[in-house]
Amino acid sequence: MSNPQTADLPAPTFDEFVPTSYEEWRKVVDKFLKGALFEKRLVTKTYENVDLQPMYRQEDIAGLPQLDSLPGFAPYVRGAAPLGYVAGSWDVAQEISCGTPVAFNAALRADLARGQNAVNLVLDRPTLAGIDADQAEAEDVGKGGLSISSVEDLAQALDSVDLENTPLYIQASTSALTFTALLAALVKKQGKSLAKVCGAIGMDPLGQLARDGRLPRDLDGIYDVMAQLTAWAKANAPQLQTITVQGSPYHNGGASATQELAFVLATAVEYLRTMQARGLSVDDAAPRFRFSLSIGSNFFMEIARLRAARLLWAKIVQAFGGSSEAQKMKLHARTSAWNQTIYDPHVNLLRGTTEAFSAVVGGCDSLHISPFDELVRIPDDFSRRVARNTHTVLREETHITHTVDPAGGSWYVETLTDAVARQTWAIFQEVEKQGGMAEALQAGWPQSQIADTAAKRAANIAKRKDIFVGTNMYPNLKETRIEPAPVDAWAIQTERTTALNQFRATINADQKQTALDALAKAGADSVDAAIQAALAGASLGEIAQAARTGAKAGPAINPVHAHRGAQAFEVLRQAAETYVARIGQRPLVFLATMGPLTQHKGRADFSTAFLGVGGFETIYPSGFSTPEEAADAALASGAKAVVICSTDPTYPEIVPPLAQKLKQAQVGLTVLLAGYPADHVEAFKAAGVDDFIHLNANCLALLTMLQKKMGVTQ
Repeated sequence: MSNPQTADLPAPTFDEFVPTSYEEWRKVVDKFLKGALFEKRLVTKTYENVDLQPMYRQEDIAGLPQLDSLPGFAPYVRGAAPLGYVAGSWDVAQEISCGTPVAFNAALRADLARGQNAVNLVLDRPTLAGIDADQAEAEDVGKGGLSISSVEDLAQALDSVDLENTPLYIQASTSALTFTALLAALVKKQGKSLAKVCGAIGMDPLGQLARDGRLPRDLDGIYDVMAQLTAWAKANAPQLQTITVQGSPYHNGGASATQELAFVLATAVEYLRTMQARGLSVDDAAPRFRFSLSIGSNFFMEIARLRAARLLWAKIVQAFGGSSEAQKMKLHARTSAWNQTIYDPHVNLLRGTTEAFSAVVGGCDSLHISPFDELVRIPDDFSRRVARNTHTVLREETHITHTVDPAGGSWYVETLTDAVARQTWAIFQEVEKQGGMAEALQAGWPQSQIADTAAKRAANIAKRKDIFVGTNMYPNLKETRIEPAPVDAWAIQTERTTALNQFRATINADQKQTALDALAKAGADSVDAAIQAALAGASLGEIAQAARTGAKAGPAINPVHAHRGAQAFEVLRQAAETYVARIGQRPLVFLATMGPLTQHKGRADFSTAFLGVGGFETIYPSGFSTPEEAADAALASGAKAVVICSTDPTYPEIVPPLAQKLKQAQVGLTVLLAGYPADHVEAFKAAGVDDFIHLNANCLALLTMLQKKMGVTQ
């Protein structure tokens, strides 16, 4: 029913508002900048070589080619499905890092009953290398992933899982043949249909090479297996993908968003070419790819990157002559491991949430959100539940799933999508000039490019331009640390060895050996032969060894250096904790607070937080009236370092006598000054000031120096 008071009013228009031109806005902004350069103060330089403007306008998207595209239509920048998440949301594909089949299955069954709808199976290093648990190094068995050595192990791990209706995402890399054999054998034993099995058992040898620096056999042999698996899947398991291209080896080395995407696309192009060379068409091969990207903390950059990824892959497949259907990208996203921290780990909850939000807005097909305790222990029921519920909140409470491509049309996002695509393409073309991704990795070019970006990140982290809340900024020295549960590697290997021996005792050794002999001679029919060997009871290691009969040695390169951004500061905190355990108290720093509270509080508080990053505790007295009074109190405190806290105008009168008295009275005492009065720096150094605590200081270098001088580190 209409409101009689408003029924006769004209419809609102915006004609009554006088539009403001960009030029007028710039004049006002320049006035506020007071002579500072607009480009220096308001334009943000990113690691992707993209200049982020403070404001975007309709003019910025004029002429962008992707603006006319719609969801479900090439080049799929707006998503591969016309209805996006309205028709069905992303797969909740949480990794479960339990090391044994029994523990894995218990966690998986619990999680599938509480929101997870896909199996995301990460394997331990021996399984990935095709080594049975009883032949592996004990400390590697079950570390970082699931240990699988037989069909029985896999049956135990996937007990009560409906293999025909639950997507399986198995990161198998160069063990894809052996793992496919075990899975196919299990499906056959259960009387299920391989044609209904969906998901991926992905091979990514170049990703494994970049991460580990070596492969168990030659690339040509691996590509032969990749082609055989792809052809087999087309004929027998049409819903199963066989090639996974992962960005995590590059992301975890500190790569930019565009570098990670470019190297992923270059890897995919190499795989496409090798599949073509082995008789597969682009339309046969391209749909068998599943891409995986790690999602960083730059919210809009990651949204733009996922949109650009689909755009570029469609262009690549089109250039290869692929159909519009083959141009669709299947995209898995994983929240960043590089961004996670050991200290104040509950902040990882917040990081994972923002990263997951950008992955979903960007249109991922499946998603893993890291539990907050992933770094320090095998995630428990609580942390896994919170991670799963983050999916649920995004799906059920944010209404993202009610809109197709919610970021589409944003002047900022569309411009950024175009910029990310162009920068990615430039890096991709450089890899192509070097002969492709394998040649580039052999030459070390991706590694050097990532190392350069990682060095820039490290410099900004050290100066706290890049912030890790709770680690290099806003530390909580009173936090209760999450203690990892002790891991008995020998007990795990013993358990796994016992299980494998019990399985072997049930096998007809002659039938198994006959099947393995046939596999060793199978050639192009290796997939079916491997499945027959698995059905005959061959273990993963035995299948791998037979399949590699006559294989040449694999390549070796310098791997991408995997690390986390916060590690250097975590080393500082750990050193301080070791000192506490040895001495019984935190390393103490005395704050020489001069004058009334209003005079010293700002810099005293800043210094306390700055020093807390390194695990230092401050003695924070009320303000002193004279330098002599402050010096006496500092020397009486027993602290090995003193920070003078006051204002720049008062420093010329305060600092020289205070610093000189401290240095003369106690040799080896470290004297710091809060602030950086540029006109007096040299004079204050001459008076005895060792360094300066301020916004632009190299926090990591200063605290490392202070720990060493104070005896926290040797």
